[in-house]
Amino acid sequence: MKPRIIICGLGRTGYKIFRLLKQQGVAVVGISNRVMPGDENNIIIGDLRAVSTLLAAGLEHSQTLVLACNDDALNLAILTQARVINPRIRIVNRLFNSSLGTRLDQTLPDHVSMSVSSLAAPVFAFAAMGNQAIGQLKLYNQTWPIHEEIITESHPWMGTQLSDLWDERTRMLIYYLPMDSNLDLVSAVVQGKQLQPGDRLIIGTQPRFRPKRQSWLQKLLKVFTNFQQFQHHAQPMLVVTLFLLLIIFTATLTYVCVNLETSIVDALYFSVGMITGAGGQEEVAEKSPDSIKVFTAVMMLVGAGVIGICYALLNDFVLGTRLKQFWDAARVPYKNHYVVCGLGNVGLQILYQLHAQGHELVVIESNPNNRFLNIVRSLGIAVIHGDASLPATLTAAHIQRAEALLAVTSDDTANLEIALSAKSLASKLSVVVRNQDPHFSHMVQQVFEFEAVLSPIELATPSFAAAALGGQVLGNGMIGDTLWVALATKITTEHPFCGRRVKDAARSADFVPLYVETKYQTIHGWDLLELNLAAGDLLYLTMPAVGLEQLWRTTPPQMMVR
Repeated sequence: MKPRIIICGLGRTGYKIFRLLKQQGVAVVGISNRVMPGDENNIIIGDLRAVSTLLAAGLEHSQTLVLACNDDALNLAILTQARVINPRIRIVNRLFNSSLGTRLDQTLPDHVSMSVSSLAAPVFAFAAMGNQAIGQLKLYNQTWPIHEEIITESHPWMGTQLSDLWDERTRMLIYYLPMDSNLDLVSAVVQGKQLQPGDRLIIGTQPRFRPKRQSWLQKLLKVFTNFQQFQHHAQPMLVVTLFLLLIIFTATLTYVCVNLETSIVDALYFSVGMITGAGGQEEVAEKSPDSIKVFTAVMMLVGAGVIGICYALLNDFVLGTRLKQFWDAARVPYKNHYVVCGLGNVGLQILYQLHAQGHELVVIESNPNNRFLNIVRSLGIAVIHGDASLPATLTAAHIQRAEALLAVTSDDTANLEIALSAKSLASKLSVVVRNQDPHFSHMVQQVFEFEAVLSPIELATPSFAAAALGGQVLGNGMIGDTLWVALATKITTEHPFCGRRVKDAARSADFVPLYVETKYQTIHGWDLLELNLAAGDLLYLTMPAVGLEQLWRTTPPQMMVR
């Protein structure tokens, strides 16, 4: 049997995608440039860009190629070679450069670019806000956190009928696993089944946005309250400026005392012109004795040096980094804010998520030349340059009054050190830690009792696997060993659901309808179940990944919304 999906690049991310798809019963082949541990079937070893390697993997007859290497240039090289061999193959491309990915999606047909950091960031953000999210779902132009509810004797939903939970716009029932049967969610809702101990529900919750951030008046008051920071950054310039004024005062007083006929204004005018090099009122010195002329020459030399130093410090403060450092320090929120340590791809995407929801933010970054600094500052987010593991740096971020801290640098050891330092300063602080190894992350969370220790690769893998299966994936998650996906499908006259009631189609195909967009309205809740699907409707649904195969046997891939 010809493989349907090829995973090219079996690194940490690629191998997890390969294993997950294989676990779901998908016909999948992996390509690796090194021998894999164990006796793994369906893996081709060779140069990832070589024509012979791609042909050996069955590229000519495959439907989807997933480029999972952690090198954008290598993925682009494989993409070019693959499209030469099979121009119609669908590409799922892992790219760190999101802007490049957007351009490729717009230029190439059947090309989907994905980023591990973009997929993982919402879950990090939700964890920092107190939601134990297991995934994300894009509905109504918003990213919804997804979590699992396990029904126990003390659970507030114990004994509640699923029909009572169905018609709620701010909460979506995604998936249902009953303890004692194989009943699907739609049938359970229609029959009014009550939740029992051991039942499991996957729930999507509409995100809540905070009110508008601080007003300009509040920000101005904050600047004045941070005057100590101003003194720290501006102290050298203030010292030199005071010394310059002292020189001008001394010279003015000297000229007035030597020649009482010289007015204070003339003496001041000459002193300023002499020291700055602008000149003016030279007769003040010309009519003076030789000792005053020597004094004038010395003042010229000293003034030139002081003026040079003053200009240099002023230039550094205004045009250099000191003014930015002061302004960043002045903008640090005092309380109820989130501290993000590490401004990499993951950190930047987390900032986007939290900023979009109206939260106050602080970034701690050790590299003053970080390429994302200008982006962050353009969002009005304060940046503190320093080592986030040091108590002084964390104190400058007002860590004791923060809502949560996210340690998301690319160094697992540094993240652990930052988290422990933060906990030592604020024991009740919520801490979310990034760790590359998913197995080690569970142990770290268990030992140190952090709120969440998350692996971006583990969070992103289901999304890559779901995208490899085809269509536009709006969300995904794992429940047990089962991968489920959320997608949007456009109803056409040839669609297997056209003309059928949503309730009947859902029972037969084992999917959960979320809502339908018709030409005139959006339909949700009980009205959704009774709706007869017509051509032009857009159906949003969730279903197990293994069930997508039966849907696409009768539905061409182009019917899936992209």
